[in-house]
Amino acid sequence: MTGPKFHAFFLGAKPHFLAHTDVPLFVANPHLAARRTLPRALGTFAVDSGGFTQLSRDGTWDTGPSPRTYAQQIRRYRDEIGNLAWAAPQDWMCEDAIIHGGSVGRQFYPGTGLSVQEHLRRTVGNYLDLLSADPDLPIIPVVQGRRPADYERCIDLYHRAGINLLTEPVVGIGSVCRIQATDEAAEIVETVAEILGPGRCHGFGFKITELRKAAYLLGSADSHAWSAQGRRTSGRDCTFRLPRSRGPHKNEANCLRYALSWRQRVLTAIEAGVRTPPFPSYERGDTA
Repeated sequence: MTGPKFHAFFLGAKPHFLAHTDVPLFVANPHLAARRTLPRALGTFAVDSGGFTQLSRDGTWDTGPSPRTYAQQIRRYRDEIGNLAWAAPQDWMCEDAIIHGGSVGRQFYPGTGLSVQEHLRRTVGNYLDLLSADPDLPIIPVVQGRRPADYERCIDLYHRAGINLLTEPVVGIGSVCRIQATDEAAEIVETVAEILGPGRCHGFGFKITELRKAAYLLGSADSHAWSAQGRRTSGRDCTFRLPRSRGPHKNEANCLRYALSWRQRVLTAIEAGVRTPPFPSYERGDTA
């Protein structure tokens, strides 16, 4: 579908989408944890820990679920929903606003007040805590950083902790979503791919334009951008309804039909990125 290395695009989704489509979905843990009953998944899905929301709101994971509680939640999704591909850890993003705080647009960030190095240490530490809580859960390691060199340090921290990322089926690349328009974002993806190999990493929150550039270096990616666009799109003329729908919708922010249509645009961008890669190839260390 998307070339020999890039194998899956996970559509950011509402929990109820799981029962109505078999395309790969990416669902946030806070939305799942709030539900008393869970749907059965028609297709594969992955779980977002909600880390950016957690840290942007509180500046700490102390007010979120403990690693043991989070592991219990993931176990429940695996057993009750089915078809769980993997779950993200409770990692620590390294965007400037997350660390230093302040106002960005209309949103205020309290900031963690910690260093990038401490965020890396806590990211690796949480992954180890989750492994200890339940080593059988498909929770993936995530590499974090602010500069390309930080990602190299994060990979080294995993190595020092006894985690060989080269043998992990999926490794996430965090803290790139909000700097995707920069040359530094491209350099980060290149740096990680050079160390771990192309086609092995998951890109969190990758936009269509950046997938055209980086898809051939990634193995998978996710995005929930359709919902923000849908919020600005009138749903007055949309006749699509899910079972038990409450009726016409004012905009397309929660419309599965709109989301699936947007997904097709993403797949087209991925195909273009895989066919005509703009960056060097790191296959076996050779430059194309």
